[in-house]
Amino acid sequence: MNDSSWGAPPQAGQAGYWGAAERGPVQGAAPAGPAYDAPQAQQTRPMPIVPDGPAYGGDQDDDRGAARLSGPLFRDRPPQTRPYDTPQARPSEAAQQNPEPMPDAPQPAPQPQKKSAGRDLSAAIGVGIGLGAVIIASLFVVKAVFVGVVAVAVVVGLWELTKRLDERKGIKAPLVPLALGGAAMVVAGYVRGAEGAWVSMALTALAVLVWRMTEPPEGYLKDVTAGVFAALYVPFLATFVAMMLTAEDGAFRVLTFLLLTVVSDTGAYAVGWRFGKHKLAPRISPGKTREGLLGAVSFAMVAGALCMEFLIDDGTWWQGLLLGLAVAASATLGDLGESMIKRDLGIKDMGTLLPGHGGIMDRLDSLLPTAPVVWLLMVLFVGSG
Repeated sequence: MNDSSWGAPPQAGQAGYWGAAERGPVQGAAPAGPAYDAPQAQQTRPMPIVPDGPAYGGDQDDDRGAARLSGPLFRDRPPQTRPYDTPQARPSEAAQQNPEPMPDAPQPAPQPQKKSAGRDLSAAIGVGIGLGAVIIASLFVVKAVFVGVVAVAVVVGLWELTKRLDERKGIKAPLVPLALGGAAMVVAGYVRGAEGAWVSMALTALAVLVWRMTEPPEGYLKDVTAGVFAALYVPFLATFVAMMLTAEDGAFRVLTFLLLTVVSDTGAYAVGWRFGKHKLAPRISPGKTREGLLGAVSFAMVAGALCMEFLIDDGTWWQGLLLGLAVAASATLGDLGESMIKRDLGIKDMGTLLPGHGGIMDRLDSLLPTAPVVWLLMVLFVGSG
């Protein structure tokens, strides 16, 4: 069959396929239908358009010398073009069996990403248990040993803070007078109470001013300001823990203080990680949520009611509810304050001393501002003891 069979049919009387009817039947040709009868050759009808069907029959159709008209021929291609004239143009069996998906086919939804804790939880839990064991043992065995643990924590915290200030801002707060005065401040708070803590704080600030005079005057103001701030922020707030310990049930007061702070942080973390959607302070700490704050308040109030009822002499459950609420608020503010400092310094953690936690200051951030709150409420509720 030549190319004229794929184009328009010849006019009546013109030599070609349709003119064969005038000359009579062709030998070996297929039987003609009503449109091909010789007596009616002049009234032949136009060839009907064949509906879309299989594009091509394959080698078996070639052997018979027949061809099938396909949809693409009449829609997209000019009449003179015969699709699939060459074997290379025929679609492969693999392509026919595995057609490509339509462009607008819906794609499967991506799997939701699991939330990550952001730290090595196994290391954090192990370090937390170890620190808790040391604190509890020193707290209930010999109170003076616990005061020594607090003093060591204060010195390490001051070292971390002054080192980061020097590295990130070029602020050289004098560490020697801060470390000596900080340790003395904690001991004075345990021995002499609030009066001893204030006197030690004043002497430490004076020592910072004098110590810095031994260096050139450039940067003097910012260095001594940072030194006084560090003395107030770390050792002075820690003296309230030592002052809690002086009461008859001082060990249980300190234990209540530690438990409520830890429970508040744990409740905030657990509830915020699971249900947190609304940011609490995105510019300061993007990870904290309002749902986490509600978790901190709820956990701390329940723990406070239990601790005041069963651990503190003359304490009641409703006092524990108020104590837990205050602890949740102060611990959250302390955490935000530490985050503000770290953002200003451009760091994530204050140190790397505690695997899974960061540095000592990263664990003291919520404890330090909570200590004076618990000490004051304990005095108001059950006395200084």
